[in-house]
Amino acid sequence: VQVVESGGGLVQPGGSLRLSCAASGFTFSDAPMRWYRQAPGKERELVASISGTGGSTYYADSVKDRITISRDNVKNTVYLQMNSLKPEDTAVYYCEGRGSWGQGTQVTVSS
Repeated sequence: VQVVESGGGLVQPGGSLRLSCAASGFTFSDAPMRWYRQAPGKERELVASISGTGGSTYYADSVKDRITISRDNVKNTVYLQMNSLKPEDTAVYYCEGRGSWGQGTQVTVSS
């Protein structure tokens, strides 16, 4: 089981990024997938989750209306589209599926 995140980077406040998480080693379409983030000095927090079919999603209040989670069950990939980014969104973003965690991708929001 493996998940690999990509797509992080440096973006100005108000900008957008799309994170990707490629999964392998399990039946992707059966697996709920989650994005977490961890900012320096803070605990890891759940940002968003999506059911196996994509029909059910959850968002943390801090990101609701700015972030969209989606998945492509043909490509075995889950995405996190982040818009209207704020400096407080700066964190390492992690993908999790079937108990497997990626290495994380850094998102830095700064002018």
